[in-house]
Amino acid sequence: MQKLNFPEYSFKLKSKENKPVIFSILRKKYLVLTPEEWVRQHCVRFLILEKNYSKDLLNEERQIEINGILKRYDVVAFSPNGKINLIVECKAPKVTITQDTFDQIARYNMALKADYLMITNGINHYFCQMDYNKETYVFLETLPSY
Repeated sequence: MQKLNFPEYSFKLKSKENKPVIFSILRKKYLVLTPEEWVRQHCVRFLILEKNYSKDLLNEERQIEINGILKRYDVVAFSPNGKINLIVECKAPKVTITQDTFDQIARYNMALKADYLMITNGINHYFCQMDYNKETYVFLETLPSY
């Protein structure tokens, strides 16, 4: 798999039915190792090991309903009170992050109301803090530690 712009992490990798799989520490099972999954699992480790998020407050690949349409978010971090602190949108490394990507996470956030947004393709990372009073987001250099 491609080297990403994250610190080096160790993962449980193996082959299942002639396909590479990676162990998800959040879902506690092996998942097909797609380029997007490679980014998602790096991002989860980044949040836990670099930004001090509790594994118990992270959730990945869950279905949500937005305007009557079922969608899936990549990673969400909760506060201890149950409020959503962070939404992460992961793309494969070859996918260019565009305005459409920001529009996608903004649509998710209309329902989830997170304090922070993170968009990554494993190479480029974008961090935003929501400003609900001005109905906009502010770009940050990095994500604050939890």
